Formats: sequence, C-alpha cells, structure tokens
Amino acid sequence: MSEGWKDIDLANPTEEHAMLRKMVRDFVREEVEPQALEHDREEKFNLDLFRKLGEYGLLGISVSEDYGGSGMDATAVAIVNEELSYSDPGFCLAYLAHAQLMVNNLAHNGNEEQKSRILPKVCSGEWVGCMAMSEPGYGTDVLGMQTTATQNDDGDWLINGQKMWITNGSIDEQGTPADVCWLYARTGTDSKGRAEVTTFLVEKGMQGYSVGQKIYDKTGMRASNTAELVFDDCLVPAANIVGEVGDSMIHMMRNLELERIGLAAMGLGIARRSLAAMNRYASERVAFGKEIREFGQIQRHIGESWAEYRAMRAYIYDTARNTDLEKSGNRLDTDGVKLYGTTAAKNIADRAIQVLGGYGYVGEYTVERLWRDAKLLEIGGGTLESHQKNITRDLSKNPNAIED
Repeated sequence: MSEGWKDIDLANPTEEHAMLRKMVRDFVREEVEPQALEHDREEKFNLDLFRKLGEYGLLGISVSEDYGGSGMDATAVAIVNEELSYSDPGFCLAYLAHAQLMVNNLAHNGNEEQKSRILPKVCSGEWVGCMAMSEPGYGTDVLGMQTTATQNDDGDWLINGQKMWITNGSIDEQGTPADVCWLYARTGTDSKGRAEVTTFLVEKGMQGYSVGQKIYDKTGMRASNTAELVFDDCLVPAANIVGEVGDSMIHMMRNLELERIGLAAMGLGIARRSLAAMNRYASERVAFGKEIREFGQIQRHIGESWAEYRAMRAYIYDTARNTDLEKSGNRLDTDGVKLYGTTAAKNIADRAIQVLGGYGYVGEYTVERLWRDAKLLEIGGGTLESHQKNITRDLSKNPNAIED
C-alpha cells in the first residue's frame, strides 16, 4: 500500500498553499497585529492597510490571473481568513466582504464586460466592494426583501429601498459608499407568489446611491465598517445586471458556500489565538505555589479547547478541499462547518478569558476582543438556526450522506 497519503496536510495540501500561509502570517505579524487594538477601540476601518492586501494578490485570491487575481481555490480562501483573524477578525471581515462576497461573486457570475472592467480595480484594491442583501426587516428571509427595481422606458432600472448591516457599505468616516455594491433587489413575483430577485452592480457616483448611516457601538468586529445603504430612485444601467433578470438565487446559493467556509476559517483563527493565549498564561501564572496548568479546572479548559480546535481545523480544510468554486453542491458541509466552527470559536475564546481571569477581561490581552468578534460569526452569513434547518432538510433528502 502506498504510504504517500500519510504526508497529506489538509491545511497546507500543496507547497503553494504553505507559501501563501507563510506570506500572510508574516504580513499579519508585521502590519496587522500592531494596529488591531487601536482600530477596534476607535471603531475605525484601516483602509490604507486594506489596500495593501491588493499588493499581495489577496483581494482577488479566487479570481483568474487574467483579471488581476491569484487564481487559487477554496483552501487558499480559508488560509487567508484564518491567518488574518488570528490577529484582527474585524479587519478580516472587511476582507471577506470584499474578496468573497463581492469579488468572487463577480468573477464566477459576471459577463466578460463586467469582469474586464471591474475585476482589475477590486483585485488591486483601487476599489472597495460590498454585497447588499440584508434589510432592516429581512435577513435570512431573502425572499421577503422589499428593495425593488423597476425598468424604465430606456431599459435602465430604478432601485428603491434600504439595505442594512452592510460590511464595507461605508469605507470611511465621511460616509463614502463602497465603490461597487453587489446588490440584490426584487424585480417581480413568480407564479408561486415568491420574490423574483435580480443582481445589480451599483457603482459609486450613480444617482440615488448613498450611505444612510454608519452603525456604531457594535459588540464586536469594530475594525470593519458596517452601514445602512439607501437606494432612492437609484439609476442603474441595464448593462449592470448580472446574469438574467430573476437569476440571483442561483449564484447567491453558490457563493454562500464559499462565504461560510471563510467565516468558519475566521473562527479557526480566533480559536488558535485564544488557545495559544490560555496555554501560555497557564504556565506564567502561579497560584497556591503552582502553575495554574496543574489545576484540573484549567486542564479542562485547555484540553477541550485543543480537541475542538483540531476538530475545527480538520473539518474546515476537508470541506474547503471538496468545494468547487465553479459550482454549488456542498451546502451540507459548508453549513455544517460554519455551524460547528463558529460556536467552537466563541467557546474557546470564552475559556481563554476564564483562564486569564481579570487580564482576559481587558483589551490589552486580546482574548476579550476575540470573544466579542466571535459572536458575529454565529449570526452573519447565515444564522446558526438557518444552518440547523438546512442540514436537517438536506439529510432528509440524502440520508446516505451519513453512511458515506
């Protein structure tokens, strides 16, 4: 029997992946870590540092080299999100919203004119992108969205409505909207009474496209900008429709799979940093004449965190390996990995605070920020409840998945 399979590292399956991880890890240590605490405290997005990600080819990590990207796969996406989140999950969320929610979507669903015109700008960092789906009264219930688009006599479209909780919706403190917004809007109703949803590329400077408000005082992810976007008779040319009218659900579902891998990988970065912090502190802190790692309560926190971290790592990278960016079909595990990985990350960060005690409760020691940031991962990109529903539904249709 061949012994080669024993050498496979799911998290770094090729030399290219290992080199990518080292490059991002070095970048994080040298440039991301020094600014993380300050930007969290000030609730400020580091736009200049974000643009540097374009110089490293990270903003177009899954985009063909023909359009200025790096042409890599879902495993590479997981690596970048894990490494950035080890230091600054808020900054990483801005990256994910741009590179996975907007750029990857365009790369795999746009037409040639849209890709050749826009992708080089978003891959380089010249433009910052966002994706707008959630609304003030509608999140997981996508088909309930109220933002509408109607076609005028010239063939262009007028969009009206508000989008809420949009990462990168505003890119600065002056309320400048994202340079390009991947927008989902209702263009009609189908024969079953459900919303017909269409995708539009809305660009900065288009009539009626603006930031309503920047959202402050978030529990976590404060180093990324979250905003309300307003579309008031927003005039969008027909050439900026992605695909056909009513096609949104097709590419929405496909891209959600990659988004959920990215969010789970963010959890992995949070978990690894939290585990490292509590393990180090358990040797530094002495109580009753012993290192606190000698006490059973601390051993439980560290032991359970190690097991969960390793389980997360294997599940995330196995799911990434089996996810094809060109098509959907891996919903069961992309839901599963986000359901498990995001909650595990929050729990490991929580244990780290408990091990560090008072030091864990203040910003200087990082774990309280990681704990706050981790909570968003259980909400954004699909709530835990939506993953539970999807997994249960998919297993009813394919019970053999349990036995495979």
